[in-house]
Amino acid sequence: MTHTNTYHTIEKAMAIIADMQHEQPELSWISAELGLSESYLQRTFKQWVGLSPKKFLQHLTLNYAKTRLEEGASILDASMDAGLSGPSRMHDLFVIHEGFSPGEYKNRGYGITITWGWAKSPFGAALVMQNKSRLVGLAFASAGKTGTKEHSNVLANMKARWPAAVFIEDIEAANSMGKSIFGPKNQKIDLQLLGTPFQIKVWQALLEIPSGGLVGYGDIAKSIAAPRAARAVGAAIGRNPISWLIPCHRVILSNGYLRNYEWGIPRKLAMIGWEAAKQSKRQP
Repeated sequence: MTHTNTYHTIEKAMAIIADMQHEQPELSWISAELGLSESYLQRTFKQWVGLSPKKFLQHLTLNYAKTRLEEGASILDASMDAGLSGPSRMHDLFVIHEGFSPGEYKNRGYGITITWGWAKSPFGAALVMQNKSRLVGLAFASAGKTGTKEHSNVLANMKARWPAAVFIEDIEAANSMGKSIFGPKNQKIDLQLLGTPFQIKVWQALLEIPSGGLVGYGDIAKSIAAPRAARAVGAAIGRNPISWLIPCHRVILSNGYLRNYEWGIPRKLAMIGWEAAKQSKRQP
């Protein structure tokens, strides 16, 4: 089986586990759905994800989410109390962010050229959008051939955020940035954010949530000194233009349940489980 086929197989396996988590599917059922032997799926999944399918499933349970929610909130509070701002380190990447100027925001991208293309990621096809060498957009669709209705809808969704910008497809640039984001080596990623001052403040708060941590919408509101603005915070999180790197997937309801995720609840669960697996590998 080629690397590409292995990638697609693991993505499908993670999606099945995320989608069927409440039924607690057995390995035999998952492997049958994929048309693979149990031994091959067990071995390949563990090599690629770092945990067995069963362990991965455990990280997607409600009890796990509640526990990490409590832990994550306290960590976020500590980070904010320490005055952390500017460059943030997250999941083995150095992320540096800055906003577009007020004039550029007002003009909705007029005079800006954005290159775009699809790259591989652990969570499907990643739509990578850049202004020169700065990442301005990151979204997700199903792996496989691009050009489907889903891929077109995701692209249209992201383009609509910069209605006056010029867009040029650049697959080489997208693949290069994709390797920096999802590759094994530490890389510096420059982000350029287009949003209102409130939205950018919320996105900055998201960058302080540690990998593997989960927090509530109210926790984000408190961290930006707007404790009664949980609903506005939720709206700002929903407009996050750079998914995964600005980790909106780490925000869940205070009871441990999930809200809608722009690129699908199964993908959000897969991201949470992926990070939980990495955290487990680091623990003694």
